Amino acid sequence: MNVASQSPLTPFGVPEKREIRVGFLPLTDCASVAVAANRGFDEQYGIRIVPSKESSWASLRDKLVNGDLDVAHVLYGMVLGIQLGIGGPRKDMAVLMTLNRNGQGITLSERLRDEGIVDGSSLARAVAAGKRKYSFAQTFPTGTHAMWLYYWLASHGINPITDVRTVTVPPSKMAECMRSGAIDGCCVGEPWNQRALIDGVGFSVASSQDIWPDHPEKVLGTTEQWADTHPNAARALVAAMLEASRWLDATAENRRQAAEIIAAPEYVGTDVKVILARLLGRYEDGLGRTWDDAHPVRFFDEGAVNFPYLSDAMWFLTQQRRWGLLDDDPDYLAVARAVNRIDIYRAAAERVGIRLPDSPLRSSVLFDGVRWDGSDPQNYACSFPVQACRSLV
Repeated sequence: MNVASQSPLTPFGVPEKREIRVGFLPLTDCASVAVAANRGFDEQYGIRIVPSKESSWASLRDKLVNGDLDVAHVLYGMVLGIQLGIGGPRKDMAVLMTLNRNGQGITLSERLRDEGIVDGSSLARAVAAGKRKYSFAQTFPTGTHAMWLYYWLASHGINPITDVRTVTVPPSKMAECMRSGAIDGCCVGEPWNQRALIDGVGFSVASSQDIWPDHPEKVLGTTEQWADTHPNAARALVAAMLEASRWLDATAENRRQAAEIIAAPEYVGTDVKVILARLLGRYEDGLGRTWDDAHPVRFFDEGAVNFPYLSDAMWFLTQQRRWGLLDDDPDYLAVARAVNRIDIYRAAAERVGIRLPDSPLRSSVLFDGVRWDGSDPQNYACSFPVQACRSLV
C-alpha cells in the first residue's frame, strides 16, 4: 500500500513519502535531526524522520547518492563536490537548508606540546625546520573540516598540500588516532575536540568560528532527483527541521535537554559532559584558558542560520579551487543556484513564520581580514599567498 496515501494532509499537501530516512554522523551538530525526530516536530508536518547513524562521511555519501538514504545531515563541501564530480561519483544534488553555524575545532596532540608546539606560529617554525613531516587529519577531502584546517594552516604560512601530510579520519576516531601517534592534529566537529581534551591526548588551538565567525557548517542535503520527486515531503521536512532549530536556540535548558538526547548510543554515544559545555558555548583549550565564546554553535538565530545563501556555497567552491581540487574555475554562481534550493526553503520558512533575507548573498570578514561577499569568486579563489591553484602552479 502506498504510504503517502495514508499520510495526513499537511500545509504542503500530502507528503509523497511519509517516512524519511535521514543520515547523520555522530556529531553535536546532528542535534536538529535528533530533536526533530524525538520531540515530534516531524509529526507536526505529517512525516516521520527515521535517523540513520553512519560510520563515515564516505559511507554516508554513497548511501545518499545510491538512494539508501533520502536526505542527510552532511558536509556542505561534500554536496558541492558530488555536484562537480570531485570527492566521489557525480550526481546532481540539492541543499535544502543550512543546519548550523560554527562549532568545529582544530586540536593538536599532546605530542606536539611536548615538542614546544602550542600554536600556529610555533607549528610553522617546526614545519620550516623540517625535522619530520607532520600529519593532520580532516574528515573528508572536499568537506568543511578540510577547508577550515587548510585555511588555518595557510594563515600561518604552512601549505597544507606540500608542507604537511593530510589524511582522512572519521570524526569519532580522531582522539584515538592522536593517542596512537598516527596524527599530530586534526580539524573535526564537536564533541570530538572536547573528547580529546578530556582524554588528555590533545589541546585546542582554534575553533572554526575563530577562522570565520558565523560560518556555514552542515547542511540538509539530498539529491536533486529526490527533491524534485518529493516536493511536499521536502518542504515538510525543512519546516520540521526549522521548528527543531528554533527550539534548540530558544533556551539554555533546551540545549541541556538536547545534549541528553544526542549523548545516547543511537546518536553520538558519549557522556553528556563531553557534549554540553561547548554546546552551551563554554570553552577551554587544555592550556589553562577558559572562555564563553561569542560565536558558539548556532542552529537558528531567528532563521539567519538556516537560509541557504548562495555566497556560502560559492565560498566552499573557491576553497576547492584554491587547493587544486578543481582544475578550473566553475561558474560559481550557477552551481550555487542549481544546488541551493531556495524555492523549497522559502515555502517552508514562510509557513513556519521565518523572515527571508533581503539578498541570497551575504558579506563576512574572516580572521585574516579578508572579506568574502561572493562578488568576485574567481579572483578570490587564487588570490591568497598560500594556495595550490593548478593553473598557477
